[in-house]
Amino acid sequence: MAVTTLSIKTCRPFADGMTFGEVGAYQQLEGTVHLAVDPNHPRNAGIADLKRATRDTQGFVQCSADFRILQPVVPGRGNQRLLLDIVNRGNPTVLTNFNSADGRLEPGNGFLMRQGYTVLWCGWQDDVPETPGLVRIQVPEAVDADGQPLSGKMAITFQPDTLIREQLLSDRSHRPHPAHDVHDADAILTVQDHEDAPPQTIPRQEWSFARLQDGRPVPDPTHIYLATGFLPGKIYQVIYTTTGAPVIGLGFIAVRDMVSFLRYGAETEGNPCAGRIRYAYSFGRSQSGRFLRHFLYLGLNQDEQDRTVCEGLIPLVAGGGRGEFNRRFGQPSNSNKYSMKNLFPFHDSVQTDPETGRTDGLLRRLASQGPLPKVFFINTSAEYWSGHAALTHIDVEGKADLTSAESVRNYHLAGTQHGPGNLLLTDTGSADDARARHLPNAVDYRPLLRAALVNLDRWVSEGQEPPPSLHPRLDTGTAVAPEHTLSTFHAIPEVSVPLYLRCIARLDFGAGSDTGLMAQLPPKVGKPYTNLVSAVDADGNEVAGIRLPDISVPLAAYTGWNMRHPDIGGVGQTLSLLGSTLPFPATQAARQASGDPRPAIEERYRSKEDYLEQVRQAAESLVQEGYLLTEDVPTVMAQAGQRYDQLQRWAPTANA
Repeated sequence: MAVTTLSIKTCRPFADGMTFGEVGAYQQLEGTVHLAVDPNHPRNAGIADLKRATRDTQGFVQCSADFRILQPVVPGRGNQRLLLDIVNRGNPTVLTNFNSADGRLEPGNGFLMRQGYTVLWCGWQDDVPETPGLVRIQVPEAVDADGQPLSGKMAITFQPDTLIREQLLSDRSHRPHPAHDVHDADAILTVQDHEDAPPQTIPRQEWSFARLQDGRPVPDPTHIYLATGFLPGKIYQVIYTTTGAPVIGLGFIAVRDMVSFLRYGAETEGNPCAGRIRYAYSFGRSQSGRFLRHFLYLGLNQDEQDRTVCEGLIPLVAGGGRGEFNRRFGQPSNSNKYSMKNLFPFHDSVQTDPETGRTDGLLRRLASQGPLPKVFFINTSAEYWSGHAALTHIDVEGKADLTSAESVRNYHLAGTQHGPGNLLLTDTGSADDARARHLPNAVDYRPLLRAALVNLDRWVSEGQEPPPSLHPRLDTGTAVAPEHTLSTFHAIPEVSVPLYLRCIARLDFGAGSDTGLMAQLPPKVGKPYTNLVSAVDADGNEVAGIRLPDISVPLAAYTGWNMRHPDIGGVGQTLSLLGSTLPFPATQAARQASGDPRPAIEERYRSKEDYLEQVRQAAESLVQEGYLLTEDVPTVMAQAGQRYDQLQRWAPTANA
């Protein structure tokens, strides 16, 4: 048993009834899906604490999740494809990424609708705030043999951008795991100058589990309080005991069984897509991309009846990570480098870590079940500079390129940041709320995502091979240590470079970590993994990966790293999500005055028309190679023209 009831609460026109080409209008369904999960079924065996969850009289574990569906009003006009968008902290992402929409539920350019996709969102994260519009899941708690709540250690890490005196015990205002005892003498608070600096313990009497009320601290198990204040740029970690362990791994079951129900369920069972879905794909960005990598790792792409769930998946900007999506006291939004999100394995094939002796592979479980789904692992420069993306295609010692499964492609979007860039060149960007030292990366990589989805569908439905993997490689000399690139940026006036280069390390959480338990907290930190990034040319632009015209016909250098602004502390540290735009001087005179070694815009291109012609040629080459759609060439050209006008007016020191 899986889905028991699909309750549709609302059905209304999408985008005020807008029509999308031959497909026509769409409708938006919202409601709740109720599930009954068999804790003893082999397909559910990997879910942590599932057998400890409370059960109904039939022995099933009950949970429910919000869902939202967009589907053509006239079903026969759809393309019989379901696209599952793994929500990011309760938020839809697929329309902003594939449709280039400004709002999360706006139609944007209508790409997915014109293609005829049915789009699904299903809640999977239990600690998402109960805010209207967010998509959540409700799961039971695990209990001990006497039916009592479980207690255990928690670790919360945060880095403020301003001086604060109180901090919620969660990430991004999610529902916290409360302290079991606000007077717990064993709770520990540490502070670091940066993430790899030695931690210093703050005496227990100097801080408390409390929040401010009318300017005074009052005891509160969901907050910590420091009278002297948490300093901007410092990294703090509090380790304490909590009680209450939601079975968060049920989120994987919910999305698996919801897709399965829409594909295979009957109309008499309340399935609004009955008989209309031939293929299913899934997309996840950032945290949601790591969710998909974890979904694959757990071997969950077969339902309880051994039916295929998704024929194709696109984990975007997930790097080599997974997440705290299936552990006791897990924090799904935790981005701390010393969390379970950065555990081996990273590559799809089976390999052995010679340092630990462990043998594993991301797709090992799925490979034992039958044919693998088609998977596009897509990353930006930011994931390489965060220390883990190269591990998805280079061995853990950094000595050899790895060969992926035939069903896998691995794409690097050269010169991009974690989130798509835009033309609003301010000192903050949509990928990160923190203030940056340099202008955020302006490269909009969303046209490449649209081509990727089309390629994935053709691969699945027609057997048409997609373009080859494209990423930094050791055998071509394009995968290098980050330090190797920095001399290029040192020569550019007013550019600050990272003082602390990111990498991840082997972590030991103690016995039981493979089943979602953490006996050792904080973990024992072992030998760091080798971190590699793309080599750069003399301009500072990356030479490996899929190079949009922004990179191959440049007006600036575009990086996957950016620095914390002095105003928010943490000098010398990078922001984990933002990249940089480092404009070329507009004129030869400006270049000579600034001392910039890179040729000026006027020295590169005879005119705007000359520049745009080179952009057009570069875009058409990408079309021929299969990385860009013909319909997106005008979009790329228009953005290039706007950027040319913008950067021609840019002062030489504007990136300071």
